[in-house]
Amino acid sequence: MPVMSLLKNLLFTENEAKVYLSLLKNSPATSYAIAKNADVPRSKIYEVLDNMIKRGDVLVSPGNPQFYRALSPKSLIASRKEQAERNFVAAEEILGKLTPNENDNYDIWNITGRDSIIQKIKECINAANKRILLEIWTEDFKEVEDELKNASMRGVDIVIVSYGEITANFAKVYFHDMSEKILEEHGGRWIIFSVDDSQVIAGTVAFKGKERVAWTMHAGLVVPITEIIIHDLYIIELLNAHRETLEKTFGKNLVNLREKFSIYPNYKKLYKIEGENNEASTNSTNNE
Repeated sequence: MPVMSLLKNLLFTENEAKVYLSLLKNSPATSYAIAKNADVPRSKIYEVLDNMIKRGDVLVSPGNPQFYRALSPKSLIASRKEQAERNFVAAEEILGKLTPNENDNYDIWNITGRDSIIQKIKECINAANKRILLEIWTEDFKEVEDELKNASMRGVDIVIVSYGEITANFAKVYFHDMSEKILEEHGGRWIIFSVDDSQVIAGTVAFKGKERVAWTMHAGLVVPITEIIIHDLYIIELLNAHRETLEKTFGKNLVNLREKFSIYPNYKKLYKIEGENNEASTNSTNNE
């Protein structure tokens, strides 16, 4: 990451970042020298320095002329961490008292972009109290494994339908035999996720850069999506107990059933991912 972008992430303005970098190279320095070295207009240098002094990013000497020195990077980072922690504590205390909008129980939210999707999944895992049902691929499981483990330690029952090999001694893991076939048909990976039978996430987490899921607490969707996962668990249990008989009738891994209910000649799934025509009826969070 470029150093200017990094400093902006640490709450510096562009001019403040220029001043800080200049003082790290040439310190102590007068305001005149700083303005010249940092390429900051002299008309603005005192305002910039005053703001940085108030935050403690710059130290100033008494006397005339005054000399300025940058806070060391180690001390700066420690200061920002301390301030961030205070902000988080205050936010947790104040925002925790606010009641969520009950309308969320009827909304369906689009979440796009893989990072935003994974973050929402983690948020829902952290909110779980009783049970998590999850259908997930190996690659995506790794990104939420720590959160799932922590939920299990809180007493949450974790049940996973795994596409690919997943090892998790804190969860009940059921291997889905059709992982490769599904990838071939769909060209991407999905996730189906239910928390406490009260909220669900479902959609694509890897699909040609067009990742999108829906998150909702709407009972009209929570019930069927949760039951889809439970239904898959039924099928896996039946296969584990009676595989030979079932495969004799329906083919290996019940592939004949998948083909029977496909509407495409080559069995490739051609679901519309973007959903542009339907977006007006849903809310959207986009962080692609």
